[in-house]
Formats: sequence, C-alpha cells, structure tokens
Amino acid sequence: MGYIENPKTAGSGEDGEHRGIVCCIPQRGVCPVGCADCFFQSGRSYLEPLDEHLPNMPSIRAVGDRILRVNDGNDSNNQRELVLAMTRRYRYKFFNTSMPIDLEGFVDPVVLTVNPGKMTDRRAHLLDPVPRNLMFVRFRVNTWNLELADQVVAHYTSRGVPVVLTAMAYYRKKTRKGHEGNYVFKKRTLNSYWVLTPEMGAEIAARYADNPLVFTCGSTLTDYPCKKCNKCERFYLETMARLGR
Repeated sequence: MGYIENPKTAGSGEDGEHRGIVCCIPQRGVCPVGCADCFFQSGRSYLEPLDEHLPNMPSIRAVGDRILRVNDGNDSNNQRELVLAMTRRYRYKFFNTSMPIDLEGFVDPVVLTVNPGKMTDRRAHLLDPVPRNLMFVRFRVNTWNLELADQVVAHYTSRGVPVVLTAMAYYRKKTRKGHEGNYVFKKRTLNSYWVLTPEMGAEIAARYADNPLVFTCGSTLTDYPCKKCNKCERFYLETMARLGR
C-alpha cells in the first residue's frame, strides 16, 4: 500500500511561508504504552486497518524540504533501532516518545510526552537536567489535571523548555463528575469525541498567558489543524540552531 497522509497535518506548508510537517510510523503493530482512547490504535485511525497500512513511510521525494514527524502513532522508543534505521535517509526529522530513555541518543530533536497513559492525571516525567535536543514537552491536558500541568509548566519553562498543551479528547465519555459541562461531543478531525468547549479551552490557555514558553497544540486548544499552527516547525528550527546544525 502507498503512503497515507495524516489528515491533521494535511496542508501544512502550503501557504508558502512554512516548510510544513509530514508524518511517518516505521513500526508494524500497536504501541506498548497503551494510552486510553489513543487515536492511533482505537479502531478509528486514518491508518485502519493497521495490519495493512503499517509501516507508513513517505518517499524522500514526497517529503522534500518538509520536516518529518517520526511516530505520529506508536513511539520512537519502541523498536528504537528499527525507527532509527528506517528514518536515517530523511534529512529533516524529529522523534516523538513518551519514554524518557536516552533522548540525546536520537541526535535529532525529540518531543517528549510527559504524562502518557495511566500517568495522565497523576504524575509526569520531570527531567533534570534536560537533554539538549529536547524540542519541547507535550502535556496531555484536561480540566481535572491542571495542578499537574502547573507543576510541569513550572519545571520545564524554568529550564527554558517549551510546554505544549494538547487537549485530551474522549470517545467513551470519561469526563470526571463535575466536569461534564467543560466538554461537548463533536467532530475533531475525522471522528467525534468529547472535546473541550471553546470557552474552557480559552480559560486553560489564559491560565498560562503570562508564561511565554507555554503553547497550545493547534492555533487554540480547540482548533487543531497543523496548517493553522506551525509551532512544531518553529521549535524544530530553534532546536537545530541550538544544536549548531
């Protein structure tokens, strides 16, 4: 089967002002982290059926000068040697993992999801010191883990690391009691989920408005397309400059 583009990143770079993002997954099978309601292996992914469409690797020509996001599904520290081998020929790339294992060993920029799976509402990976190639950390935010978000923001931004808030979405209604009014069931990219209301998304963003190193995934927490955002490109280029490359 041919390469299938992630609908979320589709159109990024088409404005002529940005390079754009292309995604890939080098592995077969599912991710061992097992985050609840993960879009990648919930049965609703754009790559279903997974056993027919993985690995999902674009050609060098198709990527061009765009930046390759390695592992928009699965994890770059799962079958790591395979991931490195499959992506070696791409010039511009960054890796995505929720496992804080030898991040500097990737050499290229890395994004770390700090509260994956069962950690989401309870604790987070707080690295100290931070790897030089840490592009940003990703925090999976909802309306009942904001105290944990505060801790992550304080830890990483004090060390000069951007924190990108990614709004959690729920297919099976798992919003906590007392938080139901903060969510609405609507289409996100391809599928419908319980997602933050625009008002609550704005309230969460306002919580960190005075911190210049806190960002949202998407133009806002409730507006998701990459072509409206371009933050990954910005952080990638900043990290590469810091690494002297």
